[in-house]
Amino acid sequence: MLLLKITVFMRHILIIGAGRSASSLIQYLLNKSEEEKLHLTIGDLSLELAQRKTKNHKNATAIAFDIFNETQRKEEIQKADIVISMLPAYMHIEVAKDCITYKKHMVTASYVSEAMQNLDAQAKENNLVFMNEIGLDPGIDHMSAMKVIDEIREQGGKIILFESFCGGLVAPESDTNLWNYKFTWNPRNVVLAGQGGAAKFIQEGTYKYIPYHKLFRRTEFMEVEGYGRFEGYANRDSLKYKSVYGLDDALTLYRGTIRRVGFSKAWNMFVQLGMTDDSYTMEDSETMTYREFTNSFLPYHPTDSVEIKLRLSLKMDQDDIKWDKLLELDLFNNNKIVGLKNATPAQILEKILTESWTLEEHDKDMIVMYHKFGYQLDGQEKQIDSTMVCLGDDQTYTAMAKTVGLPVAMATLQILNGNIKTPGVQLPINKEVYLPILKELESYGVVFNEKQVPYMGYNPKNVAG
Repeated sequence: MLLLKITVFMRHILIIGAGRSASSLIQYLLNKSEEEKLHLTIGDLSLELAQRKTKNHKNATAIAFDIFNETQRKEEIQKADIVISMLPAYMHIEVAKDCITYKKHMVTASYVSEAMQNLDAQAKENNLVFMNEIGLDPGIDHMSAMKVIDEIREQGGKIILFESFCGGLVAPESDTNLWNYKFTWNPRNVVLAGQGGAAKFIQEGTYKYIPYHKLFRRTEFMEVEGYGRFEGYANRDSLKYKSVYGLDDALTLYRGTIRRVGFSKAWNMFVQLGMTDDSYTMEDSETMTYREFTNSFLPYHPTDSVEIKLRLSLKMDQDDIKWDKLLELDLFNNNKIVGLKNATPAQILEKILTESWTLEEHDKDMIVMYHKFGYQLDGQEKQIDSTMVCLGDDQTYTAMAKTVGLPVAMATLQILNGNIKTPGVQLPINKEVYLPILKELESYGVVFNEKQVPYMGYNPKNVAG
């Protein structure tokens, strides 16, 4: 009897980085691995972390991976059909160059750097797709925005206003502190948010700038059905997507970060005191108490307590809720020690906040996204508001991990299957990318609710702005 041996050709995906954002990404691809004939190689500096993410799946191999080990990096990229880099943004470029050398497609969730953009011509020459900004923000924001923008244009409409807000928050059932906030992502990014230059955007045809020291006192407000009221503060540069979205003629373009109402006003206290400064180190920070840290930003007084000095400095009434928020963080505790050597104010603040704002074991996170589209059609001004709320399942499959990782995984599979063909360094702003991915995301609870609302604008009566 003649036995025929059938060889099944697996397609190899190299995933570099197995951190928090990779959980849903890896699970999605493992779930698809049988029907799609996929084998995943998951590389991380921590072999144990990579092994945890593979869950002993027969179609996955965990390896200890050092991005700076050039020989290993080139070997693994050579073996892959496509490479997913979940590394910090500044580490992508060496991976990208190797992908050019060995003619491999590449996917990242990071912003396109100048160095990455410089590889565009080579990627096109080699017919390679280098998909970037395909996570949450940037990522899902691009795709969901371009879907509505393209639909408005297809009807003959002209976009005159575009606003987009996104935030990682704590789910309502896990919202247990006065700040209505817990860290759902990198705490350092939260502490340093808004620094590095003025926020810039355009409102009713006028360019606007908000310096960092005023950023958290200029907020927008929005209502999300079923979840209540939120506020948004401006992102650093809203203007860089003007041309990307084809909105050069838009009168208003504003991108911001979502928080619960009251957060920004309270956070502004840290900004005004100087606690978010990351430009210098503090003497004796290792032995400093939380109370001493707070006092170091206040003027000397022979008799006034730290509490009184802080109230006077921030012109705060005794019954102000912001006072209770500060007390909740233990900022006046003279027994708690900072314990960080040569630390900056921002690093110390991050440590203090992490004690209070870390998600508990059973806590869940929440992603909120809100777009506003103002447009002219048939001589009338109209508006569409689009909202999305995604809740996490647990501490592994968080809303953040889902919304960052799933689009990356879906794009990877679409590229492998030849559905995304356009070569070059790119964002997910074309229909061949965003339509199938947005559709599939709906089955994972990432659903946008679009509704027609009266056009509000900022200056409907054309008064000078």
